[in-house]
Amino acid sequence: MKPTLREPGYAVLAWLVPFVVSVCIFPLKKSHPPLFDSLMGVVLTGSTVVLAILYLRRTPGNPAVAGARIGVTWVLANWVFDALMFSAGPMKMPLGQYLLEIGTAYLMLPVITIGIGVARLDQRRAEHGR
Repeated sequence: MKPTLREPGYAVLAWLVPFVVSVCIFPLKKSHPPLFDSLMGVVLTGSTVVLAILYLRRTPGNPAVAGARIGVTWVLANWVFDALMFSAGPMKMPLGQYLLEIGTAYLMLPVITIGIGVARLDQRRAEHGR
């Protein structure tokens, strides 16, 4: 993937993977809401970990800084894409409800990506004896 398309491409994937899974398991939202919420937390965390590892593996420079940058970018991308779906789209939801049920969960993204970035930085330092 070209460097200029890499970051936005990963941001789209960071939103798309959990969205597709949520559509597939949406019947649980009505029949077993706590199970739906738990599964979505696992999916969001898992997809973020995988995408961050893949992204940061090929990123030059300080991976902790890159992890912070992509984490914030992914949060913003998720909010923008969700706004299209939940404000006027097919899944209309008031902003307050969206923030309580969905929007705040995305704040875990930079926590995960920064953590992976720091671990990657530590790994690089250990490999080079620093």
